[in-house]
Amino acid sequence: MSTQNSYATLILHWYDQHQRILPWRAKTGTIPNPYHVLLSEIMLQQTQVATVIPYFNNFIKNFPTLNDMAHAPLDKIMAMWTGLGYYSRARNLHRCVQEIVKQGGAVPKTQEALKALPGIGEYTSAAILSIGYNQPYVPIDGNVERITARLFAVQEPLPSSKPALAMLAKTLNNHEEALVRPGDFAQGLFDIGATICKPKNPLCLICPLSDVCKAHQEKIADLLPKKQKKAEKPTKFGVSLFIQNSQGQLLFRKRPEKGVLAGTMELPSTIWSEQFPSLEQAIIETDCKGEYKKLGDIKHVFTHFTLKIRLYALVGHPDFITQDQKNIWLDLKELHHYPCSTLMRKMIAYSVKT
Repeated sequence: MSTQNSYATLILHWYDQHQRILPWRAKTGTIPNPYHVLLSEIMLQQTQVATVIPYFNNFIKNFPTLNDMAHAPLDKIMAMWTGLGYYSRARNLHRCVQEIVKQGGAVPKTQEALKALPGIGEYTSAAILSIGYNQPYVPIDGNVERITARLFAVQEPLPSSKPALAMLAKTLNNHEEALVRPGDFAQGLFDIGATICKPKNPLCLICPLSDVCKAHQEKIADLLPKKQKKAEKPTKFGVSLFIQNSQGQLLFRKRPEKGVLAGTMELPSTIWSEQFPSLEQAIIETDCKGEYKKLGDIKHVFTHFTLKIRLYALVGHPDFITQDQKNIWLDLKELHHYPCSTLMRKMIAYSVKT
């Protein structure tokens, strides 16, 4: 039996017995729903499966079809996405399904057409084609990169090894058995990476690929893939103001449509800079005059930087320098109807408690 044959046979045999039951996943032998695949794959970008499951179920409950989502208001999409992070994905998802509806309503069946849609790149298009349409693509995510690095004992560290790992990964399904079941093959790779060939403490003794894994044979599986040392994350600083009116409503504004946390609700805030802005600067930037008391500082970690926010609460009645601000006064119980980031919820909880 060839090595390539063993990859396909071992992965598919293992998958048939141990596949995860996921709400977007079609059972073996049934026809997948490409809309479910598209939605789940966009949600799964940089997000764990356990986190995505309740969000996926809620989206399908509210938008049973792709057409339903395309005709929903963006604010509802954004509000339902709250807590899932990387909010540009929600905006791109909405634009994506709207574009698909314009093109006839069917998720495209070619990589070129898929990659022309907002928010869909090399990996997501390959996942949709293999899982949704049973086409012979190998979607290459972090799990597949890790499995490939160990199977072939690739010593070059990430991210410089990505091109080499991609080329090797695309050979894994070069066998008839995998080509007949490319969707199951891809999902088998995902499941092995998520449950067995884990980043730390891989379970090599129960891995279906251990007999053909060079890293396991060389006893270096837990050392691969190597990673180049990451540069220290920069820290940014900002000031946010906790302002309530006489009815107990809290003042919000909407963040710009581009950039971090685009389109989500926020407390009146300064731009994020290399040092803490002064309270005086915050008042100028937010147009919110008044007497404030300091509540404290909170820390939030984004993918590429760390953010420290200094919170102040207004003492007395709000007084705006200009009247053209797009102020939004909300009761806290109304907040779930609006897109509100985890960072903002953390700030509100801290302010209320303090």
